[in-house]
Amino acid sequence: MNNFDPIEQKVILASSSVYRRQLLSKLGIDFEYDAPSIDETPLPTESAEDLVLRLALQKAQSVAMRHPTDFIIGSDQVAVHPSGIVGKPKDHNQAVKQLLEVSGSKVKLYTGLVLLNAKTGEYQPAVIPFNVYFRELDQTVIEAYLELEKPYDCAGSLKAEGLGIWLIEKFDGDDLNALIGLPLIQLVSMLTNWGYPVFGTTDNRAIDA
Repeated sequence: MNNFDPIEQKVILASSSVYRRQLLSKLGIDFEYDAPSIDETPLPTESAEDLVLRLALQKAQSVAMRHPTDFIIGSDQVAVHPSGIVGKPKDHNQAVKQLLEVSGSKVKLYTGLVLLNAKTGEYQPAVIPFNVYFRELDQTVIEAYLELEKPYDCAGSLKAEGLGIWLIEKFDGDDLNALIGLPLIQLVSMLTNWGYPVFGTTDNRAIDA
């Protein structure tokens, strides 16, 4: 049974991302956050949808080992470029390469989302797509953007909540929050499905693993 128990269960965000914490704070709910430890290497022939869903679940399961009775939120995001699936750039040069590759083209972002009831082992999965259309980009604009934002912890080097807006011509998708990395519309549905009252005061506490 997945009904939320306010006495025994907390909401835990399985992420070290400050962007996801900021997004979750918008819901006005109490939550804690704890960094997962998993291998994020894609499997051979794995699709973008399968990859983000697998990693979101593994992140939630990793954190659930330290929080065996709680609700755990796992999320992961990749971008699909003309050359294939890309994640966070390893360094400046890779970020330049990623952005030059998408100049003037459409990129699809996939965000995997899992809400795991650690107490029962059951979970709700979802994959949310989002399309981003890039302007024609030159080296000068890219270098200026990277110098100011340093978006090396963002899938596809796109920090859309910051100066990444320089790079975008338009976008479309069902949930703008998915562009940043945590689809709140779907998450609210998941929480309410399991009886969590989506209201309250925000209290975001880090967990020392």
